[in-house]
Amino acid sequence: MDLLPHPGTGDLHPSPVPPGTGWPGDPARPRTQRAAAATDVIRLAGSARSLDQLDARVAVCQACPRLVGWREQVARAKRAAFADQPYWGRPAPGWGDPHPRALIVGLAPAAHGANRTGRIFTGDRSGDWLYAALHRAGLASQPTSVHAADGLELHGVRITAPVHCAPPDNQPSTLEKATCAPWLDREITLVERDLESLLALGGIGWAQAIGAARRLGWAVPRPAPKFGHGAEATLITARGKEIRLVGCYHVSQQNTFTGRLTDAMLDEVIARL
Repeated sequence: MDLLPHPGTGDLHPSPVPPGTGWPGDPARPRTQRAAAATDVIRLAGSARSLDQLDARVAVCQACPRLVGWREQVARAKRAAFADQPYWGRPAPGWGDPHPRALIVGLAPAAHGANRTGRIFTGDRSGDWLYAALHRAGLASQPTSVHAADGLELHGVRITAPVHCAPPDNQPSTLEKATCAPWLDREITLVERDLESLLALGGIGWAQAIGAARRLGWAVPRPAPKFGHGAEATLITARGKEIRLVGCYHVSQQNTFTGRLTDAMLDEVIARL
């Protein structure tokens, strides 16, 4: 098995990276409990007592065979530009401030972004846009997110995804989204005390955030609020706390390169968090 140096630490790793072998920011250990099926996800997510434990279990999940095969195939084949680097090749857990007032909900890791670096929205153009905006708002310590050892810190914000594995063609199936949903439900529950707002990137992020709210017993307006850039709705937790849901076009190149999403538009919605 080929070993290649991590671009930040220089430590040698295979692709994919086994848990607990020194990858920066890896929350898992060799004996971290692994989900092999949807029923395991429900059990392991529901019993996670902390974000650290939840993230560790997410980072070794193997519940979706198609996604496991794809993410590992990409990690072995690599993109030519990154052929000299090891690929994470595992699920990318949420990350950021452990006591966030805002939770950003995306879609899924990019094949050569988070699937390579091990940190969500890291190492690709989407991340360039998102972290630059968070830095302008004073929510990130630096404007770039290159790899998991680059020293970036988030303040008052955590970022996650309703699907934690890179999917083929950036399109997780309905079953894969349902299988991964308990991870998101538990993550929201664990940060609910500090949470004030959810920022949904794209229509899928919006739908998944509303779905999680309903599964958790939160009050959601009826009819269901429609997604749009700048759309806003108020969700009420089971304990009566109001959570602001804000919609934002996804920071994908399809939106940023065409001007559908501009810096100013992104800054405006982030200012509401």
